[in-house]
Amino acid sequence: MTADAQSISPNQRLLITIVLMAATLMVVLDTTIANVALPHMQTALSASPDNVTWVLTSYMLANAVALPLTGYFSNRLGRRTMLTLAIMGFTASSAVCGVATSLPVMVLARVAQGFFGASLVPLSQAVMYDINPPEKIVQAMTIWGLVIMVGPISGPVLGGWITDNFDWRWVFFINLPIGLAAGAGSWLLLPRVKPSGVKFDMFGFMLLAVALSSMQIMLDRGVEQDWFNSIEIWCELAIMIASLWMFVVHTVTARETVLPRALFKDRNFVIAVCVSTVMGGIMSASSALLPPMLQRLMGYSVYDAGLLTAPRGAAVMAGMLVAGRITKYIDTRALIMCGMVLLAYSLSMMSGFSLAIDRAPIIVSSLWQGAALGLVVMPMNLMALSTLPPNVRTEAASLYNLSRTLGGSIAISISTTLLSNNTQISHSDLAAHISQTRIPILNSGMAEQFGFRGTDALQLMNNEVTRQAVMVAYIDNYWLMMWAAIAVVPLVILIRPKKSAKPDVGVVDAH
Repeated sequence: MTADAQSISPNQRLLITIVLMAATLMVVLDTTIANVALPHMQTALSASPDNVTWVLTSYMLANAVALPLTGYFSNRLGRRTMLTLAIMGFTASSAVCGVATSLPVMVLARVAQGFFGASLVPLSQAVMYDINPPEKIVQAMTIWGLVIMVGPISGPVLGGWITDNFDWRWVFFINLPIGLAAGAGSWLLLPRVKPSGVKFDMFGFMLLAVALSSMQIMLDRGVEQDWFNSIEIWCELAIMIASLWMFVVHTVTARETVLPRALFKDRNFVIAVCVSTVMGGIMSASSALLPPMLQRLMGYSVYDAGLLTAPRGAAVMAGMLVAGRITKYIDTRALIMCGMVLLAYSLSMMSGFSLAIDRAPIIVSSLWQGAALGLVVMPMNLMALSTLPPNVRTEAASLYNLSRTLGGSIAISISTTLLSNNTQISHSDLAAHISQTRIPILNSGMAEQFGFRGTDALQLMNNEVTRQAVMVAYIDNYWLMMWAAIAVVPLVILIRPKKSAKPDVGVVDAH
């Protein structure tokens, strides 16, 4: 079913936008806000350090598996019903997370959170695109992009503040008033349209779900199981490859597929998915690496580390606002390429960090990185759906957001592995240069003169070597992310010019 975007009054459009952004912010915050509360959850839930990480893994796994279902349920139930159910389901599962007293209950509630929350982000993007007239599309995508980018960045800061000043359970309880208001608003404000009867590709979905689940579990357990030295990891890899191969063959040959083939025929959308995967990886990996580095190596508290990374969120907003203003005057490709080059520059600055730096280089590099992300993400969000027909936009938004999620999972897993391996390598290299000749204090007699006894001097030296080795490992990760950003730049050249990517202004899907 279709409806003209012009038929929605400006006041109704404003209220719908507020409802959608509130629901979206609630979901994207929960991808990171619970991270800082894990130690408190571990104690309250009587969980081991290894098991408590399932609080995060279960959410990401359910989110990835449920994302491809968004298009089907949107068509089957209608967007209004789908959005309302998703918001209320996410709110109810948040309440269960807040009152959970055992790890199994918490994990089940987080699975429900991920399942219901998965559809909110792509649905909000599709609805924002469809309820706005052509002249408002850029503004709408800028607002949507701001929420998507700023939410995960501000999550650790907000989560740390709530945990320190209240209780970790309020990390989940704050969703209740927002969710109830957003659920009521979506039911009252969105147009009521008769759902369309569409067939569900159960076989294709099961293949995709198995592939995504195997990959997510493999990425989460890889470091713990020493990757390919573990039979479990090899089994998960084999299941993922087999399921993904069968899914590709099924998608190419079947009549009804969970992901329409029309999506993969659109050059701009395919490029947007590729860039989104890399950008999601860089954003997630840098967010996961920087706060622990500041806390572990430089002695900052959780809250102070959050404040030091907060400028990136402000710069993201500024970059997206600037991109929204100038995108009508500048070729989209040039804007995206400038953003990618600026992102590579910011990562190059981070690869020059040392243990002796003060706050200034951290803040400056964060500002450049945030501005770069803003310049890239806003035009990419606009381009991803602009050349697609309205009837596949919900599925397209689902795949587009899934690519960002998977990119983040892959990048975090790779960066964590490299951090561990490179720390060991750097420690070995640095320790090879330590001797009594070069550092006389290691001589037991001289050590005693300085107040050290026994192996105290050796232990202190080993601690410092380890600290330096960890810093080198962090630098290696930033260097790798810089080259990943540079590698994406040539893809931007293949984007169709802006004049060929005009948004569809005739009819819009109102499910």
